[in-house]
Amino acid sequence: MVYYFESSIVSPPALLYMGIDKHENEDLIKWGWPEDVWFHVDELSSAHVYLRLRSGQTIDDIPSAVIEDAAQLVKANSIMGNKMNDVGVVYTMWSNLKKTAGMEVGQVGFHKESEVRKIKVAKRINEIINRLNKTKKENQPDFRAEREKRDTLDREDKKKLMREQKKKDEEEEKKRKEEAELRSYNSLMSSDNMSKYDDGNDSDDFM
Repeated sequence: MVYYFESSIVSPPALLYMGIDKHENEDLIKWGWPEDVWFHVDELSSAHVYLRLRSGQTIDDIPSAVIEDAAQLVKANSIMGNKMNDVGVVYTMWSNLKKTAGMEVGQVGFHKESEVRKIKVAKRINEIINRLNKTKKENQPDFRAEREKRDTLDREDKKKLMREQKKKDEEEEKKRKEEAELRSYNSLMSSDNMSKYDDGNDSDDFM
């Protein structure tokens, strides 16, 4: 089971979601999307909360208010973290998560520590949690099927862009050739390069 939330402080609303337990989190780790940003309470047990970025958006483009929503949600879903103030929350792109054979269920590491960001949550803000919980929906998706569908659409989009770019390049090349031919013709027809027949003889008779 996966819980879905909407952060309506931005338009269109940002999508947040998390697994119901560590086994569900394992599937989320395996079948996450490249557009997903992972949130977790630092050094404490907590839910794994994901923020799905919009197409073209990067981790640097996330509004601070959306980051706060995700951080509050992950803190509220940590047994220890929910009781504490000044809790650290880490977040990074899904692609930076690392899973090795020796790790426990639901446990992850990072490929690059330098790409992990950390913020401090001073206290739980019930107004944020209540707002998010009002949008809460439960679903039991097929993670693999959703990821494969996403990848198929992504490949189709890239092929379309490649076709459009190829067509654009061909049109530009054709235009360059036409302009070059026109310059060559104008140069040929220039008065400086035209020769006039004149033998110095006014007679029209030819010998």
